[in-house]
Amino acid sequence: MERRRTAQPVGDWARARVAAMTDDWAQRQRSWERRTLHEAQARTPERRPRFSTMSDVEIARLYSPVDWQGTSAGGGGPTAVDHLGEPLRTGAGAWSGFDPLRDVGFPGEPPFTRGVHPTGYRTRLWTMRMFAGFGAAEDTNARFHQLLRAGQTGLSIAYDMPTLYGYDTDDPEADGEFGTCGVAVSSLADMEILLDEIPLDRVSTSMTINSPAAPIWAMYIAAAEKRGFPRAILEGTLQNDILKEFVAQKEFLFPPEPSIRLVTDTIEFGTREMPRWNTISISGYHIREAGSTAVQELAFTIADGMAYVEEALRRGLRVDEFAPRLSFFFNSHSDFFEEIAKFRAARRIWWKLMTQRYRAENERSTWMRFHTQTAGVSLTAQQPLNNLTRVALQALAGVLGGSQSLHTDAYDEAWAVPSAEAALLALRQQQIIAAESGVTNTVDPLGGSWFVESLTNEVERQVWRYLDEIDALGGMVAAIATGYPQKEIADAAYRFQRELDAGEREMVGVNVYADPDEKVEIPLLVVSEESKQRHLARLARVRLERDPDAVSQALARLRDLAARPGSSEANVMPALVECAVAYATLGEMCGVLRAVFGEYREPVAV
Repeated sequence: MERRRTAQPVGDWARARVAAMTDDWAQRQRSWERRTLHEAQARTPERRPRFSTMSDVEIARLYSPVDWQGTSAGGGGPTAVDHLGEPLRTGAGAWSGFDPLRDVGFPGEPPFTRGVHPTGYRTRLWTMRMFAGFGAAEDTNARFHQLLRAGQTGLSIAYDMPTLYGYDTDDPEADGEFGTCGVAVSSLADMEILLDEIPLDRVSTSMTINSPAAPIWAMYIAAAEKRGFPRAILEGTLQNDILKEFVAQKEFLFPPEPSIRLVTDTIEFGTREMPRWNTISISGYHIREAGSTAVQELAFTIADGMAYVEEALRRGLRVDEFAPRLSFFFNSHSDFFEEIAKFRAARRIWWKLMTQRYRAENERSTWMRFHTQTAGVSLTAQQPLNNLTRVALQALAGVLGGSQSLHTDAYDEAWAVPSAEAALLALRQQQIIAAESGVTNTVDPLGGSWFVESLTNEVERQVWRYLDEIDALGGMVAAIATGYPQKEIADAAYRFQRELDAGEREMVGVNVYADPDEKVEIPLLVVSEESKQRHLARLARVRLERDPDAVSQALARLRDLAARPGSSEANVMPALVECAVAYATLGEMCGVLRAVFGEYREPVAV
């Protein structure tokens, strides 16, 4: 007989089903508290002894179905079952067999849907890492110190276009591009000034650079060691994700095979010598900025991550040697709940892959730790102050999704590199979320929401569909060669723009509530000619004062190692550090690699 679902109270049978389910949760929650939570609190106590609302209602660290039955072992929150006690099914076409206890579970325990840390932000807030860089090293160093004084807890270095393409500022290819989207770094002398008086033993540094990531990292290491900071204690993240360059951002230098070899060299070097450094940040951010959907962003990013894992395994590393230092970088866009679901699904998918496919045994190898940045592509030149609201909502989604670090875009970024005032306001948005919103009081506040759990399941289902397609093509490197992810992203971007143009999607100030008489007057940051000349003078002085024999020998060693097949014996990182110490320039190091590897020209799509 068909059971009717009505608003009437459930019967004894249904009530018994719910009670049994609640007992299971209560037992698991007590086990979680005794083991996982106790160990975490023994390592690091929570920031406050008590968390409460503005009305002084105490907030528990965790909410689960047991709290709806009045038998709380730790807080309240909606259950992921329907009113008959049956597992909630996901949206249209979603997979069945969902078990909330297994697939949602508890924070700090597999499958990490609710976060990789048992106490969430109650113990430690996310790292507030503002992206900064413009002009000469002196300009950006001053901005770093300003942001640190304002409460920023990590650095994030933006490099200018010549640096991103491996050119010195005085190269003809760099003409007109100095410092316009980041800081110019041509040699170790620039890196030394960039990091001047920064406490590198206490501040972690993220560097957004990809094709020339290895030589720039070598300069960072050399600069730190000259100041007395051993490489083994340095903390930070190298973006270093070359596959997404071929897919989305297009800032590539060398063909795919030698490019991946360089990434593998850095992973191996970091594993051996820099245990606190994340040698790659597998980046969905730029995939999303190129026009992908949230599902495509997650699927292609995870596929890139799988390719790097497999390359490191081929190099002879064990998965548990390097996987704990892999990190990810995602976009937080404007569809609030979809972004939260994306972050939660990401952790669950990565845990399944690392345990089932790659047989990781160290639990930290299965953690997906990620940095989040609000969506630059969503910022509008029209009514730019509206961007403050967009960024705040996107940042809140990143926090509710469990980000480990966060960057908030400045409202004026659709016009230029952020002004000091706009950058400070962007940092204040994070601080207001952390200090005033109450969302840090409990772990995974939306866990158990029928909508969020269903959306999380549906995002996961669609991501696995993409991963199966990529597997069938032979993996991500082969898929990129066929143009598969590029076409998927292009189709999604075209579809979104067509919907925006037709008014099917609304963007305030652009196609709705536009102001035809708008006159935008915001202060724009301009890189001065004086800054450029100061940088060029330093570059000329470096070439004049360095030891030419030391430079020649270091570059020759780099050339020799690069010409060999990729292996532990031919790892180029030690040679790059030697080049940096000798004050070889970025252009000289990348010139050697260009000569050995060749330059990549993307095939024309037809």
